[in-house]
Amino acid sequence: MDLDAFTELLTPRGQRALAEAVEVVGADPVAAATRLRRSYDAGLTSAALTQAALRERAKAKFGADAALMYFTPHGLEQATRAEVGAHRARRLAGTAGGTRVVDVCCGIGGDFLALARAGCVVDAVDLDPLTVAVARVNAEALGLADRVTVRQADAATVSPEDYDWLFADPARRTSRGRTFDPMAYSPPWPVVLDLVARARRACLKVAPGIPYEFIPGEAEAEWVSYKGEVKEAALWTGPAEGATRAEGPTRGEGPTRRATLLPGGETLVARGTEAPTGPVGRFVYEPDGAAIRAHLVGEVAELVGGRLPDPMIAYITGDEPFDTPWAARYAVEEVLPFSLKRLRATLRERQVGNVVIKKRASAVDIERLRNDLRLSGDKSAVIILTRIMDKPSALICHPAPPA
Repeated sequence: MDLDAFTELLTPRGQRALAEAVEVVGADPVAAATRLRRSYDAGLTSAALTQAALRERAKAKFGADAALMYFTPHGLEQATRAEVGAHRARRLAGTAGGTRVVDVCCGIGGDFLALARAGCVVDAVDLDPLTVAVARVNAEALGLADRVTVRQADAATVSPEDYDWLFADPARRTSRGRTFDPMAYSPPWPVVLDLVARARRACLKVAPGIPYEFIPGEAEAEWVSYKGEVKEAALWTGPAEGATRAEGPTRGEGPTRRATLLPGGETLVARGTEAPTGPVGRFVYEPDGAAIRAHLVGEVAELVGGRLPDPMIAYITGDEPFDTPWAARYAVEEVLPFSLKRLRATLRERQVGNVVIKKRASAVDIERLRNDLRLSGDKSAVIILTRIMDKPSALICHPAPPA
C-alpha cells in the first residue's frame, strides 16, 4: 500500500470498500478479491483487503482499538502491545518533571496513543510519509488529535531539549529483515545516543536481547514480560524521581536493572544478590524471561529460598513449594544423566506418552529427541534438559502450579 492508495481508503468510497473487506476477512483470498472487484478497482481492492487483514492481526496487540486504527505491515510488527505501552506511559507520566514528549520514531502511533491517554502532550515525528499519514489518522480515529501532533521529520533534526521527555523506538529492520545490531537501527545507535544526551529525560524502546555494552551506564534498563513472554526492553535516562528512586538503587554506578511482569505489574530490581549452588531438590523453578534478561536470577532464587544446580544456568531448585509470579514451578520426579536410551526406558516405565521438553545449555534438538523417544502411554511429564555442574542431565518433572 502506497500513500495514494491509503489516501483513497479514507474517502467515502474507500471506507465502503474497507467495510466490505472486513466482512470477508479469513475467506478465500481469491474469492474475497473477486467480490470486491465487482465494485472497486484493483488498487482500492488490494488496499482494503490488506488493511482489513492487518486490523484482524492487530487485535492481539490493540484489542478493540484495532477496528478503528490503520496499519502498515512493518508498523504493526514493531508496534508496542497496548498493555505494555500503557505501563510505560503510566510510569513516564507519573514521574515528576513534566509530560511534554517528543516521539522521534512514532511509527503507526501505538506508543503516542498510550502516552496521550496517560495525560501527555506528544509531538510525534517519523521519516516515512505513509507512516506519518497512518499515525495522524490513528490519533484522530481514537479521539486524541488534541493531544498529539504528527509530522514528517528526520529524528536527527529534532531538538529534544525543548521537551520534558524524549521517547524513541528506533526501527529494527533492514532490507534483509529484522536486525539485532543497534548500530543497524534506524536511526543508528550513535544518533539515538546523541538525542538522549541532549534530552532532559528519555525512554528508549529496544529489543530485549540488546547487548549490555550498548546500555548507557547512567540508564535504568527495564525488561517487560507479558503473560510470561518477554516483549521488550526500555532504557530510562534522566533524574530518577518518583517510583524509580524509591524502588531501585541510585543511578550513576552502572545501569540499573529492573524486570516488570504484566498484566499484574510486579517489578523486581537488581540488588546484586548471588544465589548459592547445590543439588537438585524437590522442585525446580524456571524464572520468567524478563528476570533472566535483567540478570535477576539471584533475586528470584532468594524469593523462593532456592539455589542453582549449576552456577551458569538459569534454573533454580529448592525443597519447599514457594509461590511467586517470577517463576514457574515443577515438581522433580527423577534426575538422570542424559542418555537417550535411559530416558526412553524411564519414560516407558512411567507410561509417559506426552511430554513438554524444555532446555537450557543443551545442544539437543528437541523435535528430533521427541521422535527418538517413541513415546507411548497415557501420562504426561515435563522434561528439562540442562547441565548440572557441567554434566548433561535430564530432569523428569510435572507442573506444580501455585497453591
